[in-house]
Parts: sequence; C-alpha cells; structure tokens
Amino acid sequence: MAVSSFMVPLGTQAPDFDLPAINGGRVTLGDLKGAPATLVIFLSNHCPYVRRIENGIAAFAADYAGRVATVAISSNDVANYPDDSSANLLEQAGRAGFAFPYLVDETQEVAKAYRAACTPDFFLFDGDLKLAYRGEFDGARPRNDIPVTGSSLRTAADAILAGEPAPAQNPSLGCGIKWKPGNEPF
Repeated sequence: MAVSSFMVPLGTQAPDFDLPAINGGRVTLGDLKGAPATLVIFLSNHCPYVRRIENGIAAFAADYAGRVATVAISSNDVANYPDDSSANLLEQAGRAGFAFPYLVDETQEVAKAYRAACTPDFFLFDGDLKLAYRGEFDGARPRNDIPVTGSSLRTAADAILAGEPAPAQNPSLGCGIKWKPGNEPF
C-alpha cells in the first residue's frame, strides 16, 4: 500500500544519529557537517517505488557531490522483510551505483525521530541542518512512464544552495516503513 510522507514542518532541526553502515563502520550526522546542504533519504531494497528511482538517486548524489552531503537509511524490520537485510542493501547499493553511506536503523528510532513514513522519503537540510525540503524525488512512480530525473529534488536543492526557499513541495510516495510489531509510531 502506498504511503505519503508526513511533511514535517520546514525549519525542523535534523535529529542526530549514529548508525552502522552496510559496508562497515559507523556514520553520524556530525560526519556530514560542513556541506552547504545535507540530504537524508529513507530507503529500502524491496520497495518498487525505490527501485523505480534508485539509479536517479545515485545520479543526483553524484551530480551534487561536494554541495549536498547524502546519506541513506533503511529502517525496515528485516526479520519480516529479509530483502532489506544489510547484505541485500549492499547488493542494492552496487546495482544502483550508490556512492554515499547507506545505514541501518535496526531500532527504528532514527526513522521515528525524522518522522519518516515511507521509502523513499527525502529530507533536505540547509547548511545549518534546518529542514528546507521534504517531498518527492520527481513524479516517476512504478506504474507510470514519467522519466526519472529527480526534478523536484534538484529544483529544491538548487534553490537551497542559492540561499532561497525551496519551491512547491509535494509529498513523497512509497512503501510504508515496515515497523517491527509494537514499534509503530502512531
């Protein structure tokens, strides 16, 4: 079932995190500081909404490298959704060409702190780590022919990097985060 993002209020401070990366080591929000903008994406491997745009996400991160620090987080319950295990996320990163850190939120506390609702769910923060954009990547969906361009996120990133507010923000749409039983935030 498709779920829309919660549209967290703009200006919200980025919640801190310290999570394991799929290829070893740990990454914190502090590790990303210093970039003019920071993109936190909640992703999964199994979701068709993510699979439809994953190569576009990799292209966005490459095109904005040095200006937008990008990190992906998977918060899904791997016991019930084994396609989202670290091994499968590592395979996805290779398949899609992700050159940014991909982290695992096993406790799901980071997803709750960000109020993430779906995969994909995009949170773009300015240089002060204040939320400046939350919304869709573009209009591409599993059952349409809209090209994957990242147009919505690119327009927002360009505005934020120019010191301007992001334009119209449409919610992201994707697979609901697969919460562990009893861990649902609502």
